[in-house]
Amino acid sequence: MPRVSVLLPVRDARATLPECLRSLAAQTLEDHEVVAVDDGSTDGSAEVLLSEAKADPRLRVVRTGPRGLVSALNTALLHARAPLVARMDADDVAHEERLARQAERLLSDGEVDVLGCRVRLLAEPGARNRGMRAYVEWLNALLGHDEIERDLFVESPLAHPSVMMRTSALRGLSGYRAFDGPEDYDLWLRAYAAGLRFAKLEQTLLLWRDGPGRLSRRDPRYARERFLELKVEALARGPLRGGRPVVIWGAGPVGKGFSRALARRGVSLLAFVEVDPRKIGKRIHGAPVVGVAGAEALRGSLHLAAVGQPRARERIRAEARRRGLREGEDLLAVA
Repeated sequence: MPRVSVLLPVRDARATLPECLRSLAAQTLEDHEVVAVDDGSTDGSAEVLLSEAKADPRLRVVRTGPRGLVSALNTALLHARAPLVARMDADDVAHEERLARQAERLLSDGEVDVLGCRVRLLAEPGARNRGMRAYVEWLNALLGHDEIERDLFVESPLAHPSVMMRTSALRGLSGYRAFDGPEDYDLWLRAYAAGLRFAKLEQTLLLWRDGPGRLSRRDPRYARERFLELKVEALARGPLRGGRPVVIWGAGPVGKGFSRALARRGVSLLAFVEVDPRKIGKRIHGAPVVGVAGAEALRGSLHLAAVGQPRARERIRAEARRRGLREGEDLLAVA
């Protein structure tokens, strides 16, 4: 039985697949398998996989029709034999010690269920990656469970292809969910709700490719609106269950977006909290806009720090602490 099963979905990736497979074949952890699911490729990717599998029996190839990423991932999970599963995409490159270091941490630390690593962006020509670089910088700064959980509703805190987790935990979550939204962020939210614990290695162990054809750039399932709906669904099932009202810090585009999404779910919005004197005293979406001092009278509600800029988020956190609001219980950062 291998120690790690790598879940590798493949769809028309012939240009990058050989480099990906070479990086996996070179892993210092030899006791692994790669479960590659060819999802109806038409560019010769399947032939590349079958040829490489003849040279390395650790590469197991499953061929299906074009059923989509979630189906390919769940098919790979069905065939996985190891107690640990690692994700990999066919256009990414793993450091030779990636599997060894992640397996060592998971096998020695029973408190961690989902383990990522830092990543480095592998930008292709034509990719508009300024925002992606900022995202990777933010993501790489979140290492411990508390940090990851604290920013879970800001953005996806783990690069999906960098993750290794316990097979039992992924199967306990029924694998990946097929729906009109991002399957990876949905998985982290469900893991959070199930009480699983996160961590990230400080080493950079994955080259994460960013190109103009990236699925998250062109597929509507990864649009900002779909992430917003997922966040609101998770809030409604968790911190807002029982009809707890909301206070939103920030009456800009992020705050207003959350206000509209929460209203569609019948969540009561008590107020917006703002520092802009031009907004204080007005009403937005039917709720009054109050100054920071006014937040003290709104205890018991869930306060959402709904701003897009990290510096603004940290200022809100500092103000909330000064006024006795406990992050994680009274205050959550969202974006």
